Amino acid sequence: MNEQEPWITWEESGAPQRARWRSESQAMPATLLPADDTLAANAAFKLINEGTGLLWRGDFQNGRQLLQALGRRVDKPPRVQPPRKGVPAPATPADPAAVARDAFTRHREAQARRAALLGRVLLKFEPDYSIALRRAPDVRAALGEAWGAPDGTPCGASLRELQGLIGAHEWRKKGVDVPALGGRIHPWFGVFSPLRGEYLKLIADAPLPPGAPSLAFDVGTGTGVIAALLARRGVRQVVATDLDPRAIACATENVARLGYADQVQVVAADMFPEGRAALVVCNPPWVPTPTNAAIERAVYDPGSAMLRAYLGGLAAHLAPGGEGWLVMSDLAEHLGLRTRDEMLAWIAGAGLRVVARHDTRPTHPKAGDPADPLFAARSREVTSLWRLGVA
Repeated sequence: MNEQEPWITWEESGAPQRARWRSESQAMPATLLPADDTLAANAAFKLINEGTGLLWRGDFQNGRQLLQALGRRVDKPPRVQPPRKGVPAPATPADPAAVARDAFTRHREAQARRAALLGRVLLKFEPDYSIALRRAPDVRAALGEAWGAPDGTPCGASLRELQGLIGAHEWRKKGVDVPALGGRIHPWFGVFSPLRGEYLKLIADAPLPPGAPSLAFDVGTGTGVIAALLARRGVRQVVATDLDPRAIACATENVARLGYADQVQVVAADMFPEGRAALVVCNPPWVPTPTNAAIERAVYDPGSAMLRAYLGGLAAHLAPGGEGWLVMSDLAEHLGLRTRDEMLAWIAGAGLRVVARHDTRPTHPKAGDPADPLFAARSREVTSLWRLGVA
């Protein structure tokens, strides 16, 4: 038992109780009250808005229904007050980039608020990760995959986070079909799933530079999908890097499952492996904004740090005549978070040139959903494979 780790505490049946806090995305509530089926949704909503955590001790399925009811209350649009007589309405910014940034900022704030509020409905897990509630599912396998083996102490986490762990467990079991790969990738919890196939088709179709069939690097491999795709294309040796132990284990398992273990070596490295290769591929996070939770690091790249690190180190890791493939969406440009001129300046400043660019449009559901808060930007999004060479 590690006394330095955070613990949630509460009183139940007149006795103090505690459990070790387990969360990678949720702040631990400062105040915690036991709650059960007698608690009405409106009363629960008032409590979580005040910052109180609710430790659910009632029927498990009723707890799920309470969470859904709270979600509807969180998502209810605020009442818009009509402007007071004689007070002009606030001016709309004329700059389209400012309008897009404002929409994105409000969307992220709403996401963060929703996650914080709904994350205040908690569950206690027994020392073996079981849940001692009526009609509770068996979640031991899902928690074991995400948290590792039980350590013999009770623990607590949010019901909302448990739902994410269960979802990750199901994706890991059934896998994600990748047509460009002719197989399935099995993502682990905390490792970004390759659900958007358009960028993988770009990698599958782009012409390999001379020398690439001998050696290629996959920087930030994640699930290992790009490394496996390069192996499928005939690259005899692929060195795939990542810093996240989960990603390293996930990629290693995936390339072995697909039959490419002899071609792909997965190593722990901060960006590039040692040496030079004729092809160096990277698919960094596409949106340069801070994360709200650790699990978002595969989507958000604060300050374009990974993108700039890749561009800055690429020339030193390319073999003569080699190419660096950068897979990048321009969504950040449509959100007013980065300009095309900035990226071109980073490319030139790193001693690189653009050999070619291959573009495609995303086909995920949000790209065609006018109800999506970011539809104006998503509807114009283009995903590109930038082929870069030494200038």
